[in-house]
Amino acid sequence: MDKMKTAEAIRSGQTVLGIEFGSTRIKAVLVDTENAPIVSGGHDWENHYEDNIWTYSMEEVWAGLKDCYGQLKEDVKSRYDVSLTTVGSIGFSGMMHGYLPFDENGEQLAPFRTWRNTITGQASEQLSEVFRFHIPQRWSIAHLYQAVLNGEEHVKDVRFLTTLAGYIHWKLTGEKVIGIGEAAGMFPIDSDAKDFDAGMLEQFDELVADRGFSWKIRELLPKVLVAGEQAGTLTEEGSRLLDPSGELSAGIPLCPPEGDAGTGMAATNSVAVRTGNVSAGTSVFAMAVLEKALSRPYEEIDMVTTPTGEPVAMVHCNNCTSDLNAWVNLFKECLEAFGTKVDMNTLFGTLYNKALEGDPDCGGLLAYNYFSGEHITGFEEGRPLFVRRPDSKFQLSNFMRVHLFTSLGALKTGMDILTKEEHVQLDKMLGHGGLFKTKGVGQRVMAASIDTPVFVMETAGEGGAWGMALLASYMKNKEGDETLAEYLGQKVFHGEEGESISPDAKDTAGFEEFMVRYKAGLPIERAAVESLR
Repeated sequence: MDKMKTAEAIRSGQTVLGIEFGSTRIKAVLVDTENAPIVSGGHDWENHYEDNIWTYSMEEVWAGLKDCYGQLKEDVKSRYDVSLTTVGSIGFSGMMHGYLPFDENGEQLAPFRTWRNTITGQASEQLSEVFRFHIPQRWSIAHLYQAVLNGEEHVKDVRFLTTLAGYIHWKLTGEKVIGIGEAAGMFPIDSDAKDFDAGMLEQFDELVADRGFSWKIRELLPKVLVAGEQAGTLTEEGSRLLDPSGELSAGIPLCPPEGDAGTGMAATNSVAVRTGNVSAGTSVFAMAVLEKALSRPYEEIDMVTTPTGEPVAMVHCNNCTSDLNAWVNLFKECLEAFGTKVDMNTLFGTLYNKALEGDPDCGGLLAYNYFSGEHITGFEEGRPLFVRRPDSKFQLSNFMRVHLFTSLGALKTGMDILTKEEHVQLDKMLGHGGLFKTKGVGQRVMAASIDTPVFVMETAGEGGAWGMALLASYMKNKEGDETLAEYLGQKVFHGEEGESISPDAKDTAGFEEFMVRYKAGLPIERAAVESLR
């Protein structure tokens, strides 16, 4: 669209707004009538480790939201000389799942327990056994049941349980609802009923019956909605939370709030059967939309859904680029000590590309990127670790390569189950997130790790906020019974698949050699956790 048409679309409220609360950045994206991003805003933030809990305060949530939206608003004004007073629809997304409990007065009962916590092992194990369905540690129901097992006083007073995305949506609209993809990380979903699994809800109530709680589990959970349904409108109070200036109008329709898994699927056009996507940033997760159910539950595989409720197998790992980023920042500090200023994009690009010069197996080097615990490999706590033998080839190219490899080590453990044991067939795997910003490098490493061609679109860097905007756009603009897959394929991506990199045989063999060391060295990592408590 040209500038004048875009300005008119903004003025008349034809644009759509998507906002996502990621682990390290809150991002807002405004899209035009052709679903192309036109302006954005952002706010950097970090979780805190307090009282053995990874958390964010709700004060940080609202301050970050206002700053992020305020930047977007300023961007609109400076680019198009228009004041942003309304939009056609809004969607909110957040880092997946976790635990946010509230009492009957809407007061928060416990600090936000994020996806990063690995403190619900007992609950995860017991619920998985009762349900005969794998319940990951980060899921909301695992956090609730662990609080029950811990005898935490607040549990008896819980009247509403939600996720970060659900919380923000509730405060802006008054509606206690959740998108089905995010709901699937709160409690298991029945994909046929498009709702929480009724049988498992009853099983949970029976499990805690002797505790004497006045509530039933369904009463605590938000209402499940699928993509395309309207999920309320922005209230007067909600509009002030988003835009304290009072310029933003109330009454704007909102789509169901989703998690970053669902927005990743939308942003990569991977909501149809036999498609998959991988999101690689602070954490990393890969998703495959299934043709048929897996043969049995696996601890390493989470069963979730697309934003429209189709079953999805997910491999989710808590750690990806945090340790890698820390090393890059160390190199930046070194350069600055010599008086050299370097652009961070240039530094990342240079160091990432250096990794392509390394030996296929990283020259015998070994690293673990565990900033936090990693459930797939059985760690409740993390200790970033770099190890080498005296005869390892210790050079910059191998050093960077091993840190790229280890960022996907835990992910490969789970993906091997899907591809080698369950023989899940994927027509394409689409990548998005920070790991793919340096053209060709993260993509090549990912292709080697899963031995599958990886596609990356030009829009991959837009991430979940754009994906959330697409879900809001679908709700506003879909025609009749048009499916989400049809809408994305025909009206957003227009058949575009992006650039593909196929796995290189030497890279793939080298990754397999690295994984032998990775698995054999896990006792070293366990010793590091114990010795550095």
